[in-house]
Amino acid sequence: MYEIEFFDRGDVAQSTRSDPLSVDFAALQTLRMVHSQGSFSRAAETLGVNQSTVSYTIERLRQAFSDPLFVRQGGKVVATDRCLEIVAMASRMLDDFAAMTQPRDFDPSQARSAVTLSCNYYERVILIPGLMRILRAQAPGLSLNLLASSVRGKDQLDRGESDLLIGPVEIDDGNYYTRRLLTERYVCVTAPGNPLAQQDLDVETYLAAPHAVVTYGGSWQSRYLLEIQSLGRRLNTVVELPSPAALPEILRGTDLVSTVPERVARAFGDTVETTACPFPAPFDVDLYWNARVHHSPMFRWLRDQLVTVATAKA
Repeated sequence: MYEIEFFDRGDVAQSTRSDPLSVDFAALQTLRMVHSQGSFSRAAETLGVNQSTVSYTIERLRQAFSDPLFVRQGGKVVATDRCLEIVAMASRMLDDFAAMTQPRDFDPSQARSAVTLSCNYYERVILIPGLMRILRAQAPGLSLNLLASSVRGKDQLDRGESDLLIGPVEIDDGNYYTRRLLTERYVCVTAPGNPLAQQDLDVETYLAAPHAVVTYGGSWQSRYLLEIQSLGRRLNTVVELPSPAALPEILRGTDLVSTVPERVARAFGDTVETTACPFPAPFDVDLYWNARVHHSPMFRWLRDQLVTVATAKA
């Protein structure tokens, strides 16, 4: 794949300027997508068009706004200051227009749509099963696509790849809406019969015990690990896992200890024994969305159902 030729100058000749009123919402959506993806080819793939269409659209916008919009810098596609201003204003316009086109009423039983939700293992185990039962009973025409958010949840929302984000993340941005779903804490789990499960673990016993540490496969770190590091201490890590999914089987027949959210431990049932963790490190699980879906009756209903499921898990 190739990227388009970029202007070397910071301006565009006035003689090539086209009528700004010729710019439509589709062109602005393309501009926003190139900005969020940082690539013409990835924007084309996301929009489902060929790259020449994206290149042609950006060229028209360059002429309309008398600005190069994107330049090469260190091998990357970088937006100009003027482009950042345009994207910010265009995003508000696009989101407002999308909200304006939404029907005022929503009947779950008649809905025919697909929703994409960014989340990870915790949410898939604790919240999604209850949500699916509601959808199948009340809105069987709604389908759900789950994306692994890892540390990319905000970017997925920004790029329009997902409609909602659930997780223990903090997005300090006035362009997002949020709703608290759960407050969680960490507990220790072991195989049934492990002597460590029969006692209250003090800090020294806990740190010295052999641990199966769930890393969740990314750079994100669980809050209890951050608390341990802040004390200048470390766990006796024997094995690292990208997910808690196989944890009960890994713990079975060993002296290993693992630390997981309390509701995950409950979901394991009698395959593990649970005891208090000296680093409970409470954290919140929140629901995030942006203006694109904020006024949608369907998404308002869906957010309410997620709150209903979370309340039942409290």
